[in-house]
Parts: sequence; C-alpha cells; structure tokens
Amino acid sequence: MFIDHIGIAVDDLEEAVETYEKLLNGKCYKREVVEDQKVETAFFEAGQSKVELLGATDPDSVIAKYVAKKGEGMHHLAFEVDDIHAELDRLRNEGFTVLNDEPSHGADNKLVAFVHPKDNHGVLVELCQSVEE
Repeated sequence: MFIDHIGIAVDDLEEAVETYEKLLNGKCYKREVVEDQKVETAFFEAGQSKVELLGATDPDSVIAKYVAKKGEGMHHLAFEVDDIHAELDRLRNEGFTVLNDEPSHGADNKLVAFVHPKDNHGVLVELCQSVEE
C-alpha cells in the first residue's frame, strides 16, 4: 500500500489548475470527467504520488456539497492497494465504516471505494486499485 494521491476539492477547477501549475512548477498531465460522480478531475505529478483537483460538474454532486459546507481544501487521501475487495473486507472486519458496498470506477483508470472519515480521525480515505486495460 502506498499513497496514490491527495484529492483537493475546489470551487473553480480552471482557476485551481492555473494555481497548481504555478505551485508545482508543472503542467496538469490529465483531465477527466467521471460522469457518475459528477466531477471533473485534474491530475498533477508530485514525486511518486499525485495531486488530484476535484471540481463539481453538477450543483448536486458530492464535491459541490462538500465545498459549500466546508470550503475548498483537502477532500481525501488515496491509497493504492493490490486487491481492493480483500482490503475492503479486511477493513470491515477491523470495524471500519466502508462507504461503498462495491468499488466503483473512478478517475485515472482505477476502482475506488471510501472509508468514512469518522474512523480515520477526520480524514476521508480512498482505496484505489489500478484496472488493467
């Protein structure tokens, strides 16, 4: 398991991309809309990990509601795992609250599932597994 990326919820994705291009001294290398999550993502390399900016594509999306309630900022910490199903089972057995019955398809060609922040000292944790093409 390793840190795959840090997800940052933003109000204006275009403005945030410009900011992070300056901050990280590099270009956004990938943008992707995830329709079922009503979000557009923008990825930046940050060493061996990534920064993922998350902008809402719909006012009823989870990201839009998050930004309205808490403001812009860190949304989640994502860990890459080898077997997301086994890891979800392990976490459930350890007493963690898993927010997804089954992983869903997320950005960057990954299966994703989330662990409730109340079990992680206030941090929403995403588990992700790369999907072979």
